[in-house]
Amino acid sequence: MEMVFIAAALIIGLGALGAGIGFGLLGGKLLESTARQPEMANQLQTKTFIMAGLLDAVPMIGVGIAMYLIFVVAG
Repeated sequence: MEMVFIAAALIIGLGALGAGIGFGLLGGKLLESTARQPEMANQLQTKTFIMAGLLDAVPMIGVGIAMYLIFVVAG
């Protein structure tokens, strides 16, 4: 039963770590692209926000799966 809690903690923790790395890379590439072609800043920013929304969905799904493990499987 304790293994379910460890698995849930790993799902949430690694999901947050991956999202943090992803947001860092995404922001860095946005700054790099905007510095290279300033006239495309609005288009790049729009696409970056769309990607950020998709990137943010992954840890939320992980939290949902972890809550399922904690309250249904372990309960």
